[in-house]
Amino acid sequence: MGKKLAIFNNISLLREKYYKLSINKDSLIKAINEAEVAEQVYNSNAIEDNTLTLEETEKIILGIDLNRFISERESFEAKNLARVVSYIDEKAKEKELNIDIILTIHKMLLSNINDDIAGRFRKENEYVRVGSHIAIAPEDIEKRLKNMLAEFNATSHENIAKRIAKLHLEFEYIHPFNDGNGRIGRVIINYLLIREGFVPINIKFIDRINYYEAFREYDKNGLTKIMEDIVGRAINNSYHKRLAYLENKRIITLAEYAKEKNISHSNLINKAHRQTIEAFLENGVWKIGI
Repeated sequence: MGKKLAIFNNISLLREKYYKLSINKDSLIKAINEAEVAEQVYNSNAIEDNTLTLEETEKIILGIDLNRFISERESFEAKNLARVVSYIDEKAKEKELNIDIILTIHKMLLSNINDDIAGRFRKENEYVRVGSHIAIAPEDIEKRLKNMLAEFNATSHENIAKRIAKLHLEFEYIHPFNDGNGRIGRVIINYLLIREGFVPINIKFIDRINYYEAFREYDKNGLTKIMEDIVGRAINNSYHKRLAYLENKRIITLAEYAKEKNISHSNLINKAHRQTIEAFLENGVWKIGI
């Protein structure tokens, strides 16, 4: 509990520091956000078993042909999600999240993949199962989603990581769509973070086991502790990256840092995972600004 509280408290400190340093740095912040699109798309799709590598995802987004065959679905999953990520970066600053926006981004996500179910919730007799969890009845979806959003807005006094964790778990518990629930759920996380004045995060594929365990914890016991930790560390990670650039630090890999300081690389990696040092993942590599 003490470590989690430290991470939660650190978010406020990092946010304040970020705001002060970001004044008149709009172009740099925009460049960082744009550079992260492919990484966000890769990780979110990989969690859902898309086989594209990060490099291949970047090429598809840029319209570059790959040197291997991939399915049309995987190609559109990359293109569509990149479009959604870019869309919400601006939309979140304009309008509060609501049902219509959720449906809009779902339609964007599944366009040319499954147009029959794109942009609509599950209908009568359309049930989905995730592991042993059977999602709620279609007729209850919209009401539960509205309650979910109302609870999020009513708990503005609580730590943002806790609020985001609860909402994300509830969204995936509801599982409102026939397909695309995980991707949309992670997009919604960033929509709300941006809307609330925080930086977007990237839930990593390498954290998938722990991420799935968070859903099991919520389904079984209604607890949110694991997801709170995932979200809290991800927010810290995102701030550490942006602050390293805003402060014009020399950015090196943790392996290089360990060699320069003659300290254990494995120990640094453990600290980076726990976010007890100002390290961040960039393109799958742990780095730090010094």
